[in-house]
Amino acid sequence: MHPDTPPASGAPTSAVMRVGQIGFDAPTALLGRFGLQLRRVAPGQPIPGSFWGDEEAGIIGSTVYARDDTPVHSLLHEAGHLIVLPPERRPDVHTDATDSIEEEDATCCLQIVLADELPGVGRARLMADMDAWGYTFRLGSARAWFERDADNAREFLKARGLPHA
Repeated sequence: MHPDTPPASGAPTSAVMRVGQIGFDAPTALLGRFGLQLRRVAPGQPIPGSFWGDEEAGIIGSTVYARDDTPVHSLLHEAGHLIVLPPERRPDVHTDATDSIEEEDATCCLQIVLADELPGVGRARLMADMDAWGYTFRLGSARAWFERDADNAREFLKARGLPHA
């Protein structure tokens, strides 16, 4: 599995939920619970700390950057990377948070769980958007992975006192 991949060619990415559709207030409050800041980037401006560029969210230190056209799944994924890291490691993050498969899996699980905290999003919608965007899981979909193959990710999150169910 490597969920940090750009959208597959021809994927129906225009249908994925964007941050502008839900606004910045709820995501800002959610990230704040974990000691993170959300910075809104002006339309058409490059997103600082974005690994893939374009409309993908970016991370630098304890800040997540997004525009109105940033997919909600991307915002939650990049925030998840920072959340799973111990706070003392966050200042060193710029664009790429980890090469750890364990942390990547935990991040994917966490972004799905946190989707329930955002009004109008929820995990079902987020998993559908992840699939539409081109995330790849060995069981074929985000839902199948989350429901049948994410036990290690849940244990990782649980051990750190993070949301996991």
